[in-house]
Amino acid sequence: MKNLRYLCLFVIFAFLFSTGAEAQSDVLTLENIFDLEYVSDTQISPDGEQVVYQRNFMDIMEDSRRSNLWIVNMDGSRHRPLTSGNNNNFSPRWSPSGDRLLFASTKSGSSELYMRWMDNGETAKITNLTQSPSSITWSPDGDYIAFTMFVPREDKPMVSLPGKPNGADWAEPANVIDDLEYRRDGASGFVKDGFTHVFIIPAEGGTPRQITEGNFNHSSPEWTADGEHLIISSNRKEDWQYKERDTELYKISVEDGGMTQLTDRRGPDYGAVVSPDGDKIAYLGYDDNMDSYQLSNAYVMNIDGSDKRTLTDDFDRSVSNLQWTEDGLYLQYDDEGNGKIGLLALDGNNEIQKVADNRGGTTIGRPYGSGSYTVTSKGNIAYTYATPYHPGDVAVTDENGNMNRLTQINKDLFGHKTLGEVEEIWYESSYDGKRIQGWIIKPPNFDPDKKYPLILEIHGGPHTNYGDRFTAELQLMAARGYVVVYTNPRGSTSYGKEFGNYIDKNYPSEDHDDLMSGVDAVINKGYVDADSLYITGGSGGGVLSAWAIGQTDRFNAAVVAKPVINWYSFVLTSDGSSYHKYWFQGFPWENRDHYMDRSPISLVGNVTTPTMLLTGEEDYRTPMSETEQYYRALQLQKVESVMVRIPGSGHGIASRPSNLMSKVAHILEWFENH
Repeated sequence: MKNLRYLCLFVIFAFLFSTGAEAQSDVLTLENIFDLEYVSDTQISPDGEQVVYQRNFMDIMEDSRRSNLWIVNMDGSRHRPLTSGNNNNFSPRWSPSGDRLLFASTKSGSSELYMRWMDNGETAKITNLTQSPSSITWSPDGDYIAFTMFVPREDKPMVSLPGKPNGADWAEPANVIDDLEYRRDGASGFVKDGFTHVFIIPAEGGTPRQITEGNFNHSSPEWTADGEHLIISSNRKEDWQYKERDTELYKISVEDGGMTQLTDRRGPDYGAVVSPDGDKIAYLGYDDNMDSYQLSNAYVMNIDGSDKRTLTDDFDRSVSNLQWTEDGLYLQYDDEGNGKIGLLALDGNNEIQKVADNRGGTTIGRPYGSGSYTVTSKGNIAYTYATPYHPGDVAVTDENGNMNRLTQINKDLFGHKTLGEVEEIWYESSYDGKRIQGWIIKPPNFDPDKKYPLILEIHGGPHTNYGDRFTAELQLMAARGYVVVYTNPRGSTSYGKEFGNYIDKNYPSEDHDDLMSGVDAVINKGYVDADSLYITGGSGGGVLSAWAIGQTDRFNAAVVAKPVINWYSFVLTSDGSSYHKYWFQGFPWENRDHYMDRSPISLVGNVTTPTMLLTGEEDYRTPMSETEQYYRALQLQKVESVMVRIPGSGHGIASRPSNLMSKVAHILEWFENH
């Protein structure tokens, strides 16, 4: 393992050295990862005059992402920091009157809540918590704050070993697990015993008071207009572990914790927001029909839970992030790989008017959908704005829909860099003529008379989407002289329910044909060397990469990142417990052929393509055992292959800047050697 770590470092530094004088390069280089910044969580003031946002940056010494809070006027003036340092300051929330700013910070060593008075800048810590707070929200009168926090539960050990002398150094006690979902990808690893509850605290600080009880998780508190109740989402069913998509909305009394259930259908209900007059609740959810892809709809009901109705039945896109204004209900959605903000006027027609494009830019590694917005009662919007040429910046619109970009936080970097030009393409799938959308990134200083090698990069999910957004990983590939193509094959989101559900209980399948047709469409443009083709993808993209090299030998080399190779073993080892219900026709031992027919391991006997496997050693979403199976199968067949294990990394390999660098460096090294 130590030798592998040295090898990883050697590859990165050799790669950097081979590019020459990196500081003078006019294209994006690996070390520029630490120069990137991006905006998230744009919070517009109640009067619509200012925006506070989270400014995220890379700490090269700690190899981590950090964030501070900045503020800017709606006209772009007085752009300045509110916090500083290499800790994390996040989740800014304006008080209802705009006189104070609540936020969370790790500057005391753990996550705590802080209050800033906007007239004089004085700041005070108002909590002393044992766990990190989340979902913080103000009461309408500005007197109280609600938030959620994990509450650990201590259980007695199953056994107590006798005979241990005082001071003896014995082995750690056994971990006894009796939960269905016992580990989770990311920093948490094995799931701690306990539950998330709702708390309230006076705005001037004090002791938080827990207002939910029981062995259930609770989320997303939303105050009612009178400040006497909170609307929360929870799954409080006795067998909740087996019905993870069956949350309900509850109204809970702030005074005594009395709880009233408001929804009761099979399916998730969440994301509640209360209307300005306090009479209605808008919320998100869907009737769970067990499809692998289901659209999230917007609903509305009376404050007592009566008169429920759907608002977006005729809108063939998933919606999220509901916010009330005097004009109606604002929401966000993705359409054909682009993030939108819309206004749903509640006049009976339920038509959605698009009010902003290009919301996104908070996933800088690959071009996934992301981003958020906030809106004032008058309809002024602040949102994260992104294009293929920069990550998230702050943009605003006024009540007339006029857009203004307020920040260019990467101007210092991109001002002297030439990025690869991004071109949108549409083409027909060879399988059935279905129109598929994709994008091409050309090498910087592209010459149409040259022939370039091509990389096909495939997104994960599979129910996600790529789009016309900035991507550090793919731009780095283009900067090394590759034409990079990425597409949204069937199964991708942002094209409607039918398109997304084509692969329901049928993944992978004809999405492979969509991808190969995309490669052919780019080759037909005349500037790609058809004998220099490469393929890679992560997670769901790893599945399709492995599937592709089992179907064709057209690629010179492949990098299969964090894949699922064997659906049977994946369903029983992943951190999710419901794949057998939504992606397959039941338990694997009852449907062995169905599982194996969709597993890339079933095609491994066809593989001749030199293949790199690349996975985080602590990946619990697509566990390392999946990678190990495929690697051993390739080795047994004497297929040229290598396994790259990223120490300490979960599924999100690129969450640490150096790991993002390492991932791209290994991919390009493998391709350039073939």
